[in-house]
Amino acid sequence: MPSESAVHLTPLLSLQSVTIAYQARLILRDITLDVKAGEVVALIGPNGVGKSTLIRAITGGVPITRGRVRAADRDLLHLPIEQRARLVAVVPQAVYLPEAFTVAETVLMGRTAYLGWLGRETPTDLNLVRDALERTCLTEVAGRRIGQLSGGEQQRVLIARALAQSAKILLLDEPTAHLDLKHQAGILSLVRDLAKTAGYAILIALHDLNLAAMYADRVALLSNGALVALGTPPEVLTADRLSPVYGLNISVYEHPVNGGPWIMADDR
Repeated sequence: MPSESAVHLTPLLSLQSVTIAYQARLILRDITLDVKAGEVVALIGPNGVGKSTLIRAITGGVPITRGRVRAADRDLLHLPIEQRARLVAVVPQAVYLPEAFTVAETVLMGRTAYLGWLGRETPTDLNLVRDALERTCLTEVAGRRIGQLSGGEQQRVLIARALAQSAKILLLDEPTAHLDLKHQAGILSLVRDLAKTAGYAILIALHDLNLAAMYADRVALLSNGALVALGTPPEVLTADRLSPVYGLNISVYEHPVNGGPWIMADDR
């Protein structure tokens, strides 16, 4: 079970009444959510509820209709894009990585906010890349081409690239999608380690509720464009909350190993 060590820390990321609409269609309304240093917050909800949209909106990829996003107590969406990249790093879902680049070259792209497109890397930049490769267990494959890597390795490259940005707020959009159980566990163990040992504030969109139960400190449940529950996994991942949101008969048991919620669905 996740610890409560981050509960009293100052938020690094703060969403205040964030509302997003496309033309006349309301996508998300009045989302208020904080993520603290050392904390993993899982964003959950049915497909199409707006998890990816919210993550994109935090960094300006989707315009917000109303509300504010603050990062390290700065108004994030009013900063130049280079300054945003120094505060918040994003690991998108299903991104294409150029197959001809090496792992090290791809991770070095995370330093673009500091170097510009034509800048030359410094020893500091190279040291940060080496550290990111080491944290993500990619040092041994640093010279390999992206096209030679497995799906799990490519996902770790995306995380390493984000770490190279030196931003303490990390957003991940379904990082375990299309990965097998081994790689899912590896990626999410890495994410928790970054929060607990390096003080990252992490917001992660997940579709697997049991993964959210195992790896998150808090869970934010979205439904019909609203944040309908926010709390620890045992507080949010209950049958009464989940069944109407997902439109299924959901049962929640005590996990036989860690004692946390263990979710099972029956759509019959």
